[in-house]
Amino acid sequence: MTVSSSSTASHGSPRAQAATLEFRSATKRYGEQSEPAVDGLSLTVPAGDTCVLVGPSGCGKTTAMRMVNRMIEITEGDILLDERSVRERQPAELRREIGYAIQQIGLFPHLTVAANIAVVPRLLGWDRSRIDARVRELLELVSLEPVTADRYPAQLSGGQRQRVGVARALAADPPLMLMDEPFGAIDPINRERLQNEFLRLQSELRKTVVFVTHDIDEAIKMGDRIAVLRRGGKLAQYASPAELLTYPADEFVEDFVGADRALKRLALQRVRDIDLWRAPTVRSGEPVADVRRKIADADIDMPLLVDDQGRPQGWLSGRGLAGERVRPELRSRAEPLVELDDVLRDALADLIESQVHYSAVVDAEGRLAGVLSVEIVSQALQLPAERAHTGTELAEEERESLTRSEAEPA
Repeated sequence: MTVSSSSTASHGSPRAQAATLEFRSATKRYGEQSEPAVDGLSLTVPAGDTCVLVGPSGCGKTTAMRMVNRMIEITEGDILLDERSVRERQPAELRREIGYAIQQIGLFPHLTVAANIAVVPRLLGWDRSRIDARVRELLELVSLEPVTADRYPAQLSGGQRQRVGVARALAADPPLMLMDEPFGAIDPINRERLQNEFLRLQSELRKTVVFVTHDIDEAIKMGDRIAVLRRGGKLAQYASPAELLTYPADEFVEDFVGADRALKRLALQRVRDIDLWRAPTVRSGEPVADVRRKIADADIDMPLLVDDQGRPQGWLSGRGLAGERVRPELRSRAEPLVELDDVLRDALADLIESQVHYSAVVDAEGRLAGVLSVEIVSQALQLPAERAHTGTELAEEERESLTRSEAEPA
């Protein structure tokens, strides 16, 4: 079973299909050791999904991944790529059809960036024009300038080298990619950028990916499915990030995921996924009597001044309602502004950093979409990730406790 990408390569051929990957009781024993490094691993990675192998040091996650391209031979069981055993394939042929990116990157220092990216296409016998087109396409895909093609690895930053490593892994348009802690040696800021860049690429390319990491936060961020391995190479749980955080299979998984797993769930939800509060929106010059009616019908009592396009300007003060018509006298600016596509974790961080009780939420055009509050986030934490939402009933309870008109964001 395969799924096709809708995009095409610049050389005109259709993109390779993503492959289904299946581990069937795959086992690896080294020499005379009684305990296997990987013990009867069975799981299926659907075509186009990212499966993250995670667990403590020595749990066999890298061994399991390297059995896929036969860099480590399987002792028992099997691994199937699109229902065909990898053991039926010649290792060199198999590896040319599987992208591989590692923590150390492994670029050839004596070759230019373009030559590094072109290694596998050359082995496959692609012609020069096709290779050149593919190199240009991939540099653009991983957000590197065209001039980078003629540079050598030593002339690049660590983050740039890692991007080249990903481009090289994608060069022959493989249906499957193996990534062994690809961002582990990068500083935290560039690591987050690279993670986001890869998520963007994966949303476009939809490759089947096996991704190894020891970092559960990275696993939750990167994976469609997560396989938690315990020592001895035994599978402890295989689930979506939401299921893993909400329903850990046992005490080992619960401990590995961490005591803050409820907070980790906030990284799985975006602001648009939950019910936002309704604020009374007002415009300068609007009759105050109309504003009073809006306040009575809204979820919070503080009027939010917006411009003619519906973009938040600030929270209106009591003085702004002192006359017959609204005057643009603000209690505070509409800061921070949260976007609908922000993850809840980042949105909560903005609220805490700004020391406010709630924040206006805007759409891609900057227009008001609702109001996010600390109470809404708290409610989301109390519910399973796949069911987390908030209703206006919570807002009704909170509204009674707010000071009318002059209530300040806390």
